[in-house]
Amino acid sequence: MTQNTRANRSQQTPQPDVIDLGKLLGLLLDGKWIIIVTTFIFAALGVTYALLATPIYKADALIQVEQKNSGMPALSEGLSDMFAQESNAATEIEIIKSRMVLSKTVDKFNLTTVATPDYLPIIGKGLAMRLGKEAHIKVERFNIPEYAETEGYQLTLDDVQTGEFSLVDGNEKLILKGKVGELAKSSQVSATSDQAAFSIFVSYLSGKQGQVFNLSQRSKLTAINWLASNLSVSERGKQSGILSFGFEGPDSQQNIDLLNDVATNYFLQNVDRNAAEAENSLKFLKTKLPEIKQQLTINEDALNKYRQDNESVDLGLEAQSTLKVMVELESQLNELTFKESELAQRFTKQHPAYVAVLEKRQTLLKQKHQLEAKIKKLPKTQREVLRLTRDVQVNQEIYVQLLNKSQELAIVKASTVGNVRILDKAASNGLAVKPKKPLIAVLATLIGGMLSVAFVLLRAAFHRGVESPDQIEEIGMSVYATIPKSEQQDKIDKSYHKLRKSGKKRSAEQALLSLVNPADLSIEALRSLRTSLHFAMMEAKNNVIMITGPSPGIGKSFVASNFAAVIASSGQKVLIIDADLRKGHIGYSVALEHTRGLSDCLANTHKVEDVIHHGIADNLDLITKGKTPPNPSELLMHSRFTELVEWASENYDIVLIDTPPVLAVTDAAIVGRQSGTTLMVSRFGVTSTKELEVASDRLEQAGVETKGVILNAVEKTASSYYTYGYYNYAYKSDV
Repeated sequence: MTQNTRANRSQQTPQPDVIDLGKLLGLLLDGKWIIIVTTFIFAALGVTYALLATPIYKADALIQVEQKNSGMPALSEGLSDMFAQESNAATEIEIIKSRMVLSKTVDKFNLTTVATPDYLPIIGKGLAMRLGKEAHIKVERFNIPEYAETEGYQLTLDDVQTGEFSLVDGNEKLILKGKVGELAKSSQVSATSDQAAFSIFVSYLSGKQGQVFNLSQRSKLTAINWLASNLSVSERGKQSGILSFGFEGPDSQQNIDLLNDVATNYFLQNVDRNAAEAENSLKFLKTKLPEIKQQLTINEDALNKYRQDNESVDLGLEAQSTLKVMVELESQLNELTFKESELAQRFTKQHPAYVAVLEKRQTLLKQKHQLEAKIKKLPKTQREVLRLTRDVQVNQEIYVQLLNKSQELAIVKASTVGNVRILDKAASNGLAVKPKKPLIAVLATLIGGMLSVAFVLLRAAFHRGVESPDQIEEIGMSVYATIPKSEQQDKIDKSYHKLRKSGKKRSAEQALLSLVNPADLSIEALRSLRTSLHFAMMEAKNNVIMITGPSPGIGKSFVASNFAAVIASSGQKVLIIDADLRKGHIGYSVALEHTRGLSDCLANTHKVEDVIHHGIADNLDLITKGKTPPNPSELLMHSRFTELVEWASENYDIVLIDTPPVLAVTDAAIVGRQSGTTLMVSRFGVTSTKELEVASDRLEQAGVETKGVILNAVEKTASSYYTYGYYNYAYKSDV
């Protein structure tokens, strides 16, 4: 017989893991107030943040980067090539964000000094703006000694009318007092110089009396990184050469000023960079011209002297022709030397342009060697005149060539305008770009809704209590009754606690729901249980019913006491025994605490007749637990308990025994051997099917069969409605 329940459970078909939309909807409806309240709180926080968060404004500017062009068509081809390099947008963007450009703006606006009003975090500035109490400060200079902390300084506006202020450090120690528009210095002198250790120059200060401003110093590199992080540069379109500048910050006017300065610095460095190329070449030529001039003079003097010494030797036609060719070769070689020096600044020796120059140079040198071999065949006098004449003419060519290039470079330098043009100066429409109020409000609402829904679903997922008879039947156990949760019982429990605090006692008529409100839905369910159990007990070995449960706090004693009263109301003589010798409290509920009871009888200190409390209700008697013994299980295993149950079975129509939880102690298994019928109580949403299975198995191992389950404290939840569709109705008589 004890194997039947196990067999039934093993034959149950596992339910597939499917999503029950009805149950999900029900869970959400059950947690609707959690969802509504949480969503409302998040929405309110989102709206509050959107309205009070520090507004961020944006200024923008537009710059054009043109392809480099010397703009001087009259210049030589070499110079035009030299100054015709093109920079792509990515390169220019990196230049704009470089320390070379941004450091100038940092220095001009003293961005190493951070001065801000002392507001509440996040929403302080926005709140001050809405209340019309916004404060402003502009610090042109703030010097601190090297040994001092860089943060924690506070400047307080002491007098609004005169602009007087005081500066304290992080320890609230006064450093100096000053006035707006004047350089304020501390009396303390720096350890490394005769100057004041601290000095500050505040050019503008506004706010209420006592307004506090936080001051700190940051490194130049940190200030540059801050400037770069708030600066955005992008190219409009692909290879358009149009760069869009943007700068975001809480001060609209400062955004415009900073962006204009960055754009101007970029423009100026571009002009300087282009002019620098011509400047470097011009410097080189200016150093070479005097040297060539001096060498030319020396060569001319040598030629004149030689002619005077040799009575004006003239060159023949062949020698003159050779001289002309030699001079042209030297001129070309000098031109190549100059061009090679230019290419060396731009390309490696493997570049095709560089290789072409080297190859041409080798060709000219070969021709030069051939001419030199031809010259060696001339008479000595003509050879010497030819050499001296060649030196003079070559140096003349070089000098004229360098002089021309010097003049061209001077023109290039003077006419350099750069290849950057500021199309639109920085401007701002005065509208905050951050925070995006509608988006924040919507996102906050969505996040609140999603978090609350997730909480409700996770709570349901981890809270695996039984919520329907079907869940119990799926594990092979029969459900004999579903008892709705009673609001009237909650009131009875509250009044009981109040009476206990006041030291008063109550009668059974005040304690038992079946006597207080016989028409309660819970009592109607117990009447249904009485009918079902009447037929189920026909095959039982005796008229003893054990009421037990897997765990404490599931309403086991409530079911036992009220079920006993319901049976007694039908005219049957009923005895209820509180066999929970540890924590039984049926006696407490009917004002019979600290009285003799079951433990006294089993300890053989009182007779059975002495421990029975008669007249709890019509046809209802009670044996309380008595004094708490040190060995409850041993007392229940004694033969006196068996004799007591047999005596009660013979003298009463129904005997109900309330026992401790099965999973807590072994007492229920001991008592169950004396019972003909065993009912397991489970609580709605609390007891899990696993607990029911384990409790039933433990009883079966002791030879006790669980007849069925009573699902107690059933609540009307949307999840149960959409999933199982169980209802309870009241049916009252007309008055």
